[in-house]
Amino acid sequence: MFVWTGAGAILLSVLMWVDSLFTKYNDLTEMKKGNVAVTTRFVMKLFAQGFILSQSITKSNDLWEALLASVVSFVILFLLEWVVEKILQAVAGLNLDEGTKQGKVAYALLAGSFHVVGALIIGACL
Repeated sequence: MFVWTGAGAILLSVLMWVDSLFTKYNDLTEMKKGNVAVTTRFVMKLFAQGFILSQSITKSNDLWEALLASVVSFVILFLLEWVVEKILQAVAGLNLDEGTKQGKVAYALLAGSFHVVGALIIGACL
């Protein structure tokens, strides 16, 4: 149990770090400034990745299989988020990254909800 928990925690940290490389702002810097929108989106992304990891661990008897399923799920979720954000920007003029950086909690909740819903769907498919 300690090995699975440790491996999961390390993978989750790496995935959140990779995710932060693709945001147009620095998550930790914005959170230190007290940006509630960035913190809200970060927490929702963390929950989504944690949920996917928990589902992959639950459904797998092999640690490496569970970790690989989580990484593949992360890529799928990342691509889905990217497509939906591009569509929203083109159709409705909503730039979720910029709005979140500006502290607009509604933008952060919308962006974070894509992560949570995507994680629920992906988790059901594992």
